[in-house]
Amino acid sequence: MQSPDQRTDLTSFTPFVEHLGAEFVSAHDGQSEIMLRLAPHHLNGLGVAHGGVVMTLLDVTMALAARSADPANMAVVTIEMKTSFLRPAKGELHAFGYCDHRSTSMAFCRADLKDASGRLLAQAMGTFRRMPVVHRSSSVSAVPAD
Repeated sequence: MQSPDQRTDLTSFTPFVEHLGAEFVSAHDGQSEIMLRLAPHHLNGLGVAHGGVVMTLLDVTMALAARSADPANMAVVTIEMKTSFLRPAKGELHAFGYCDHRSTSMAFCRADLKDASGRLLAQAMGTFRRMPVVHRSSSVSAVPAD
């Protein structure tokens, strides 16, 4: 079980994700969910979610899943990511992340993006590097582990 401090840390998105408007739903035991209601600024020229928005949701939910599976609550950074776009994404989007395996330095995850009716829109697999979080007086950052 995570302490309240770990939960708060898990829900602290980066400024970019906060700007995007994604909402934290849950993260525990190697699984996570975030949600985004699409707005006009999220869309491409065809009127559906821009691929970068879709990939960001998948990336963030995998990172949250990786961190929620870690008793040390280490930070993670994306090493590689593969995304399959299955259908155009519209409306309210839900990204579900799963941490399938982690080692001392890596986490291996997958994610699904679904619409409000549960229809699968995109899938991803990712590899993440685990790193300790360093708290400094003016900021929080991650540094590579030796």
